[in-house]
Amino acid sequence: MKKYFIAFISVFFLISAFAQKKKITSEELKPSDLSGLEFRSVGPAFMSGRIADIAINPENENEWYVAVGSGGVWKTVNSGTTWKPIADNESFYSTGCITIDPHNTSKVWLGTGENVGGRHVGIGHGVYVSENSGKSWKSMGLKSSEHISKIIVSPKDPNIVFVASQGPLWSSGGDRGLFKTNDGGKTWKNVLSVNEWTGVTDIVIDQLNPDILYAATWQRHRNVASYMGGGPGTSIYKSTDHGKNWIEIKDGLPNSNLGKIGLAISPFDSTIVYAAVETDRRNGAVYKTTNSGGNWTKMSDTVSGATGPHYYQELVASPHVFDKIYLMDTKVQVSENGGKDFYIMNESDKHVDNHSLTFKMSDPNYLLIGTDGGIYESFDDTNSWKFVANLPVTQFYKLAVDDAYPFYNIFGGTQDNNTQGGPSRTFKDSGITNSDWFVLLGGDGHQPATEPGNPNIVYAQSQQGNIHRIDRTNGEATFIKPQNDLNEPYERFNWDAPILVSPHDPETIFFGSQRVWVSNNRGDEWKSISGDLTLNQERFELPIMGKVQSWDNPWDVYAMSTYNTITSLSQSPVDQNIIYAGTDDGIIQYTRDYGQNWIKVSVEKLPGVPKGSFVNDIKADLFDANTVYVLLDNHKFGDYKPYVYKSNDGGKSWKNITTGIPDGFLCWRLVQDHVDKNLMFLGTEYGVYVSVNGGLKWVKFSSGLPTISVRDLAIQKRENDLVAATFGRGFYVLDDYSSLRFLSASSLKNNLVFTPRKALQYNPIRSGSTSQGSNTYYAKNPDYGAILTFYLSDEILTKKQMRLKFEKGLEKSNSNIPFPGWKELDDELNEKTPITIIEIYNNENSFIDRFTLPYKKGFNRVSWDLTKKIKTHITSGSSRFYSPSIRVEPGKYSFNVYTVYGGQVNKIGSKFFEIERIRTGILDNPNNDKIEEYVVEVESIFNEYSVVNSKFNKIKETNKSIISLISRTSNYQSYVELYNNIQNKINEIDVFVSGNKSKKDVREKDIETISDRLSVAVRGFNSSYGPTKMQIESLGKAMSLIDQYADMVEMLSKDFNKLKNQLESSTDLLILD
Repeated sequence: MKKYFIAFISVFFLISAFAQKKKITSEELKPSDLSGLEFRSVGPAFMSGRIADIAINPENENEWYVAVGSGGVWKTVNSGTTWKPIADNESFYSTGCITIDPHNTSKVWLGTGENVGGRHVGIGHGVYVSENSGKSWKSMGLKSSEHISKIIVSPKDPNIVFVASQGPLWSSGGDRGLFKTNDGGKTWKNVLSVNEWTGVTDIVIDQLNPDILYAATWQRHRNVASYMGGGPGTSIYKSTDHGKNWIEIKDGLPNSNLGKIGLAISPFDSTIVYAAVETDRRNGAVYKTTNSGGNWTKMSDTVSGATGPHYYQELVASPHVFDKIYLMDTKVQVSENGGKDFYIMNESDKHVDNHSLTFKMSDPNYLLIGTDGGIYESFDDTNSWKFVANLPVTQFYKLAVDDAYPFYNIFGGTQDNNTQGGPSRTFKDSGITNSDWFVLLGGDGHQPATEPGNPNIVYAQSQQGNIHRIDRTNGEATFIKPQNDLNEPYERFNWDAPILVSPHDPETIFFGSQRVWVSNNRGDEWKSISGDLTLNQERFELPIMGKVQSWDNPWDVYAMSTYNTITSLSQSPVDQNIIYAGTDDGIIQYTRDYGQNWIKVSVEKLPGVPKGSFVNDIKADLFDANTVYVLLDNHKFGDYKPYVYKSNDGGKSWKNITTGIPDGFLCWRLVQDHVDKNLMFLGTEYGVYVSVNGGLKWVKFSSGLPTISVRDLAIQKRENDLVAATFGRGFYVLDDYSSLRFLSASSLKNNLVFTPRKALQYNPIRSGSTSQGSNTYYAKNPDYGAILTFYLSDEILTKKQMRLKFEKGLEKSNSNIPFPGWKELDDELNEKTPITIIEIYNNENSFIDRFTLPYKKGFNRVSWDLTKKIKTHITSGSSRFYSPSIRVEPGKYSFNVYTVYGGQVNKIGSKFFEIERIRTGILDNPNNDKIEEYVVEVESIFNEYSVVNSKFNKIKETNKSIISLISRTSNYQSYVELYNNIQNKINEIDVFVSGNKSKKDVREKDIETISDRLSVAVRGFNSSYGPTKMQIESLGKAMSLIDQYADMVEMLSKDFNKLKNQLESSTDLLILD
């Protein structure tokens, strides 16, 4: 069957130029080489994620910009029907506020870094601006601000912009305060600076008199142990000269240490300003001034609650109703009398935890609100809510995968959106939809776990160790949190407590508090195998804001995570007696005797590691009992460096292995391949990195990923999939990464072809869900069929590419660029672009399929849909029926890879793979044993139909030109009768083949044609059931019609040849057909 390929190449040689190409060979793995292996977003969007700010274009209220707390920037031009992320390739993923320039609505200002004080915030990289409605962004400085809460463009001058920067949360200093630019962001001046711990959290401007502004400062600091949400730096300030100078306006405000303050200015009377003020220890009140800040009057004891004012406290004044104000809170509090009385806004059918509220000036009943669970609209003044269900911005802390077959499930614990679960792929051709996802457990979700070999058992937990065992057969959640004995200290569970299923026994699980717990019966009973492995400190004796603070200072205990806890656990797969534990206070502990004795290592003993660094992850090597890896995190002390270490002696000594990871990319999770011990993946604050040499060097591996924090990674071993949990963009899957195994500098010099994983053959469900509207959310399934992967080591440059590269160098040196010459330009035009050819063969080495794709250096991936074409020559113009594909039989196949360039064909390699047919139906087809015979018969009938069609079409085309030849003969009339007879027969055959034209023109029903019969006959080709008896009979009917068709064409051919011969002898002209 290789004659097919030889014939193809012969034709290719006739059209190819024999130009030489420049080849550039890799000797090490580069990010660009990996671009062909793409991560795939699987969602979900059914619960969305935290929204920081929303801006509606006042000139086009269908256009919105959304700043997602830790999921980038999104834009809609149709009121949320469809969305597009518009900052995915920038350096940041966390945003705090977004502002449309009132002078030019195509200019958008963005403040990066979340504007809340929570334990799980992402930092920003300063101020950005877009001058083309979000198509591109430019950094405008203030890079060390980390958390920007508000931006105001002056109504007087678009070049004057104010930026309220809260400054770093985890450390002092940075770009904190109120910044002003007079030149559109080229330069900035800090016009309101209080101290190293105090920034500006809110700012409002008098639209009628823009010289008047009000600003709220906020002193706060958080570290791993504590949170202090206020201080003497917190206050309210006023400027009457457009921000040049500021005075404190606190007459009527409490004299205590204040916390977070939200401001709002009345749109109806700009002398009225409202302030939501947090006072000591989560108390607070709403104040109002009616004389532009001359003095404040306390209206009510109202403050944001639950998580705490640090997480909410934004105050919004209605643009439609005087004295109506909204206080962002777990549930929004609303006052209609200027803050004197508040009621809880109707929040039925929506997520709580509200952060942003926006209005449309054209509709007083419309509200657009951003919550921890996404965006909601109300069209009837909060009586009902519509959820925007197509924003995949869920914040996942941790994940787990099961081994369900054929498609495994992904489970993840989220920030304030429960523990969720859903499929890695579906049978539906539309992909993964919101209806495929489900809630496994309520609350803030954290680390889940699954039981190998039993996908019906899943472990899930809410914050601080509230772990449950889920039985997926009935949905019941059994509470299994370990309990201390009488007279023992309370158990300290981390906000995200670690759970571990033993690699030696799937029914044995470990859990961590301040000690290590083990259960041999899936959590029904527990025993501790350690004492307190932490430092067990008194957090109020530790420094915050640079020193140990008074008990009477504004601590917010409820906003603090439990401290001195275990954060990571690992058991050696090689030796079950070796267990590792890491803590949040900088301790690594390990035992080599299943907990009888523990050895303590303080992290500062590792080279270059600060004292007290948080243990994000600790991993025992899958192959070597003495090798272990640890990822340390010091960002809660303002240090974002990556700290990744490896020990080859069981934790006695450690070596830094962060080569290739940029500074500022703190590291969250490491996973090791289960086949190649040197292949590892790393989840960082800004994407995924891969190492093919045991961590000696890391390479960025984020094709398909936006800039995002990857908090967890898991490997699904059966499928060789890498699954990533992001903190703000849901889950991503890298399908079948096995091609990365056993790579080296030497192997990367060669072209490589990789063995595909088993291809699953089934009929995708055609859901018809496109009728659900453009706002229906879909996540992609992997391409159906066999996924074929190969690596091309050479970068091949055409003559034109080489010339342009040379000219670019000349341009840099400002040199003259020579004219290449006409011949060279012609050579460039005639040169063929390099291509790659894939050929598929079955187990008997018979040719099945061929396709081409552009040549690309690095990893390439293409899918084959597991079908072959019917061998036929029917052209599209000859019939309304098309040549169908049929699915191939399951079994063993191979694929060959060739490259074609410079007139040369090179075979790269070939690999075998398996096709498994799944998802067969419940009924048995009595004709199953005849399917192959049926396929052969269909191919034969199609070929016969093709031959007859071709013959008939040639006669039709030639007969059209004969009439003009007849008119040139001397005995014209003697040929007319014969010609008309032939044309009448042609018309009769046309009706026989295609149906009555007049009926077709008005779409009247007509007798079934050959194509109709064939269409029915092949409908059973690709179903798991196979052809029915009715379909087999339809093939017979089609054959009968084709026989009649052939007889009619044969008779026509005789008459036509008679006319043709007479004309040729009469005119001495040769009639070509």
